[in-house]
Amino acid sequence: MRFSIFQDTETGARASNQDRMGYCFSRESLLMIVADGMGGHMRGEVAAQLCMQTAAAMFQREATPKLADPAEFLDEAFRAGHRELHRYREAHGLPECPRTTIVACVVQDDMAWWAHAGDSRLYLMRGGEVATRTRDHSKVENLLNLGLITQAESETHPERNKVLNCLGSPFEPSIEVHSRHPIRSGDVILLCSDGFWSGVDETGMAREFEEGSVMEVVPRLVRHAVQRNGMTADNTTALALKWDATADLDDIPTLSSLGLPDGAVTTTIAIGADPGAAPTASDLTEEEIERTIAEIQNAIQRSNREGR
Repeated sequence: MRFSIFQDTETGARASNQDRMGYCFSRESLLMIVADGMGGHMRGEVAAQLCMQTAAAMFQREATPKLADPAEFLDEAFRAGHRELHRYREAHGLPECPRTTIVACVVQDDMAWWAHAGDSRLYLMRGGEVATRTRDHSKVENLLNLGLITQAESETHPERNKVLNCLGSPFEPSIEVHSRHPIRSGDVILLCSDGFWSGVDETGMAREFEEGSVMEVVPRLVRHAVQRNGMTADNTTALALKWDATADLDDIPTLSSLGLPDGAVTTTIAIGADPGAAPTASDLTEEEIERTIAEIQNAIQRSNREGR
């Protein structure tokens, strides 16, 4: 696999950042996750981090070097995260369970599988256009799909933040899984929280990703979304991948998983870390991401030398 990838987040007008993001990859499989802890409930940041860590730990165990069934993996990873949240509530004696929306994507064999619960979104962009996106599990999305409101009305609807599905609720979550979408060189897969997609224009966003690298476009659009949403800006998070980005090889760091040995997994997700910890600077800045990429490539080169 060869790809470029970048992630960024800003707190917006909120007191703290309850969004979490991360990715991990083996030689033949890649997992990306964005989780948006629900601020209207207790410890949303814990919910987002714990569900992300649960999925990443499962990926490390099962991607050897690729997943047997990515659709089944995504469904079970979400349900495992849901169970972990209820265990956390019981262990800490909380009156209610922390909750999070979540979107995740697996890429392997030039195919993409994705799943979501809530209003965290995935966009697949091709040739400067949005090829498809997930549909929010929300009241406003339902009204829009039924033709009862317009797109313009949905953007200012008083219940636009009302989510109908999440992990950590008292009920078993509804996991929407989409399987085996072929991806091509140059395709962009974007995962984001509602704070991001509510502040960007989809048409303009797709054009920007077609014309620029993910390292340039992601932080620019995150800042734009925060500025556009102003005093109502939510936590704003985006993680984007450009697949087999051969045209960008001379311009930006591009990752290749070909040198990773069987069973090895590279990850930006701190498995076992305190789920209540805030995102670290290494998750946020281009300088740190580039340093991480260099370390990954050095590790791959060492593995190649040792395997000779």
